[in-house]
Amino acid sequence: MSDDDHEDAPEGVLLKGEDNAAKRIKAEREQRGWSTTTLSDRLNEAGYEMNPSGVWRIENGKRRINLDEAIGFAEVFGVSLSNLVGPPALAAAGRAMELIDTVVAANAAAQRAQHAYRRVNAELIAYLDEHPDIREEANAVVSNAIAESTMKINQEEFGLPPQP
Repeated sequence: MSDDDHEDAPEGVLLKGEDNAAKRIKAEREQRGWSTTTLSDRLNEAGYEMNPSGVWRIENGKRRINLDEAIGFAEVFGVSLSNLVGPPALAAAGRAMELIDTVVAANAAAQRAQHAYRRVNAELIAYLDEHPDIREEANAVVSNAIAESTMKINQEEFGLPPQP
């Protein structure tokens, strides 16, 4: 990681976590008005051995950061590890990385729920194919339960609909 690498690389490339972390560490330290010695002291107090020269070398791309050190920096700064290694421009925008992490997690949960829905719906369809005599009643129960659940969720999210 040379100085030229830092100048040529577009800021915020997700696949360059180590470069992002170096920039972020320096920005977080400067934002707090800390010297490299102050940051080093805080890392040491938190149980992550680091001298001021090590901080400076990481910030300036002269030394790689290992995973334990990255965890230590994240802990001292009070940010998640994914936030620390994320694009510096987004991290500088306040809660951007935190919100991005939340959106990604919510999307993953929605995907898992969608897959579970498809799987169990296919099982129900297969069962009803074997028991056609209850298909109509089962479909009505499912439709009513889904409609009721949707209304409840919408009420929780948006409040009660206006009354005529």
